[in-house]
Amino acid sequence: MINSKPRVGAPIGEVSWSTTSGDMVSVGQAKDRWTMLFVYRGKHCPRCKRFLNKLNAVLPAWQAVMDVVVVSADTAEKAQADKAEFSWDFDLCYGLSEPEMRALGLYVSDPLSEAETSTRFAEPGAFGIRPDGTLMLVDISNGPAARPDLEELLDGMIFNIENNRPVRGTA
Repeated sequence: MINSKPRVGAPIGEVSWSTTSGDMVSVGQAKDRWTMLFVYRGKHCPRCKRFLNKLNAVLPAWQAVMDVVVVSADTAEKAQADKAEFSWDFDLCYGLSEPEMRALGLYVSDPLSEAETSTRFAEPGAFGIRPDGTLMLVDISNGPAARPDLEELLDGMIFNIENNRPVRGTA
């Protein structure tokens, strides 16, 4: 079996995505703050909406500690439609490519039907990225039902940051 897990402690490689506000967001480069990257399945996923609504409710607490980036493989049109419908305070990134999904170690799914979506998409993931662009924490799922508890995750990230905790899972 080939190990396709992302390498914690290593740079994730710089990648940039367009946002619903017309800007570009990059992760993986050196910056002043930590970043939490959340990957969601896309417009077709009602469980993603519930998770992102929960994220929006606790967003100020997250943004006090780190940058928050939310991305899917959706098109600009689908991301804009979600942003308009849900009025989230975070910006949505779109256009996550299949090679980017695989580089992050995400599970990738084919749509069940055209009614779901028309292209492959990433299953959920959360990635804590240090200011130097290295990967500190990874949480990936092969389906939408398994997601981190946002308050517990934030509490753990604050602990990791304040105590300069080492990367785990490297043995």
